[in-house]
Amino acid sequence: MSKPEKQFVPLNIAVLTVSDTRNEETDTSGHYLVEALNETGHNLADKKIVIDDVYQMRAAISNWVASSNVQVILVTGGTGFSGRDSTPEAVAPLFDKTIDGYGELFRQISQQDIGTSTIQSRAIAGLANGVVIFCMPGSTNACKTAWQGIIQEQLDARHRPCNFVAQLKKVETEQCESRG
Repeated sequence: MSKPEKQFVPLNIAVLTVSDTRNEETDTSGHYLVEALNETGHNLADKKIVIDDVYQMRAAISNWVASSNVQVILVTGGTGFSGRDSTPEAVAPLFDKTIDGYGELFRQISQQDIGTSTIQSRAIAGLANGVVIFCMPGSTNACKTAWQGIIQEQLDARHRPCNFVAQLKKVETEQCESRG
């Protein structure tokens, strides 16, 4: 007897761009992630740009983690080694569990494109309050690598043998109008 076919489950995803120079017009990485998640069938819950400041990042992410409407957070930028890059330091303390394999796999896949420079990527991921958080470099190509090579499948309930969908908090739905 075969297992019943799993259905796609649209998730509510927030996108955070960490940059001292990007704005809504120039945020190509954030726009790519929004376009990719929408094309896949997920929902954009929110999108923000914050400067590379530990406390601004933590505030935005903490609000989403505490929200009843966000299941996934995609963070682009601030994962390198420059003096201002502080995304891992800002986000890692918020994790209940880390997803070590994400950074390892991201660097492995990236090696094909950028060679040994991939060792400078501090891509990280983890779970916080039933929300999965993926942090990736700020370049659009790095976001494509992360989304297409890892994240998209892990956010698809149909992906076997496992994915993160069952680990995520359920989203509150609005009551129908007749119950108001």
